Amino acid sequence: MSGGRTAVLARITGRVQGVGYRAWTVRRAGAAGLDGWVRNRADGSVEALFAGPAAAVEAMLADCREGPPASLVAEVRTEPGDDPGSTGFGQRATA
Repeated sequence: MSGGRTAVLARITGRVQGVGYRAWTVRRAGAAGLDGWVRNRADGSVEALFAGPAAAVEAMLADCREGPPASLVAEVRTEPGDDPGSTGFGQRATA
């Protein structure tokens, strides 16, 4: 990670599928200028890779702990991720 960028892989659990969590994440992360992606997981969780300035990534993770209004977030687990570079932020297919 260079230039003050960081990348974090997050796994969000709780009531996070079927409540607009992915679309909400795309809007929030895009507005924050982050790169990465979000997708549903077959186990009912949501997984996201956030990359960008450390403060913006931390703010996004704080937002993820709240989620959109219809969600009920139980936990956000994080680990270091691989910075995808300047790719923008998008939604991926379920894994």
